[in-house]
Amino acid sequence: MVDITPRSLSTFQLQLRRFAQNRLAMISVALLALIAASCFFGPFAFPFTGEDADFDFIGAPIDLASPHPFGTDDFGRDLLLRVLEGGRISLAIGFLGAITAGFIGVLYGAVAGYAGGRTDRLMMRMVEILYGFPYVILVILLSLLFGGGNVALFAAIVFTLWLTPAVIVRAQAQSLSKREFVEAARAGGMTPWQIVLEHIVPNCASVVIVYGSLLVPEVILSESFLSFLGIGIKEPQASWGNLIQTGTAAMDTDLRLLLLPGILLALVLFCLNFIADGLRDAFDPNDR
Repeated sequence: MVDITPRSLSTFQLQLRRFAQNRLAMISVALLALIAASCFFGPFAFPFTGEDADFDFIGAPIDLASPHPFGTDDFGRDLLLRVLEGGRISLAIGFLGAITAGFIGVLYGAVAGYAGGRTDRLMMRMVEILYGFPYVILVILLSLLFGGGNVALFAAIVFTLWLTPAVIVRAQAQSLSKREFVEAARAGGMTPWQIVLEHIVPNCASVVIVYGSLLVPEVILSESFLSFLGIGIKEPQASWGNLIQTGTAAMDTDLRLLLLPGILLALVLFCLNFIADGLRDAFDPNDR
């Protein structure tokens, strides 16, 4: 039998063990997984879609014995189903947007930091220029360019949120490019692209994981905020942002329309922040 002691574990395995010992983070992981599974698979349990109207139950209140246990909206659409479908859109954009923005930012920053000199200065000037674009104006321009909808929203979020990962990874890459193992790789005949992909990027993994966990709630909040303003996901398609916007307009007469999507969005953001705190404690080398 192999005795697995802390000495026989890799750094990454020790970091995962530290994360697993954080009870609040693990509870958040379980709750987030439950909410995500409900949003992605729950709608299949309904015999109708979130856009179907039931004219016999228009504006129906909560009634667990009815076909619509959490009631319907002013158009007779099932509220619970629309919240689940909206969560599917918000979570998909959140995670896919964070992954895409993180991938672009990591690769861009690693190349800039490793190249150094004039290349680094030109690449980072581009980042500074893009930082100067007003976020909402950029979304409106991209919406006009792509004709609105999910593609424009996704492009706008990714286009703006890859900048910070690029700056963070660039600083890491500058430090790593002077390390002995990178010098040995150069002497061994590896190309710059091979060094970036095989040495620089993997050694930035801890920073990427920590910041990536913070990027997901930022993307979800961006989608919800833009949809709340009417720029993002539009009716009849649901997202937590436009559902909260609808609920806000009707909060004086039917608070239920605001509470259900609002509570789920708040739970997801709390879970993601607790997970991010746990990852930071486990993976951030400055925290050890």
